[in-house]
Amino acid sequence: MLGTAKFITLEAAKKMAAVGEAEARKNGWNVAIAIVDAGGGLILFQKLDETQPGSIAVAQGKARAAALFKRPTKAMEEAIAAGKQGFLTVEGIVPMQGGLPVIVEGKVIGAVGVSGVTSAQDEQVAQAALGALSV
Repeated sequence: MLGTAKFITLEAAKKMAAVGEAEARKNGWNVAIAIVDAGGGLILFQKLDETQPGSIAVAQGKARAAALFKRPTKAMEEAIAAGKQGFLTVEGIVPMQGGLPVIVEGKVIGAVGVSGVTSAQDEQVAQAALGALSV
């Protein structure tokens, strides 16, 4: 049986990135924002001026991990903090808050990852980006 697959369009990714960028700028934060599809493939990436270069890979890694493992990256961070060190051996795990899956009708269709400030601030920007989809 064939179904109709939901996915993040380029237009939706641009809207998400714009809302995330606005949240970051409002707070004076320099961040990198990555939006990926359900398979972790990059749809859109942007880095605000003066963002540390290391945040490029971290933002993309957070987004990819949130999509592939179908959960916020904070859950991975919490599992490892709770003693589940085995997660550290799993390829693609990024145990830092700031990656959120995009869920539509109970299915993960992609994710957003942010890096550049504290992990909680990264997630605040990612949450703002997610909010763009419900506007």
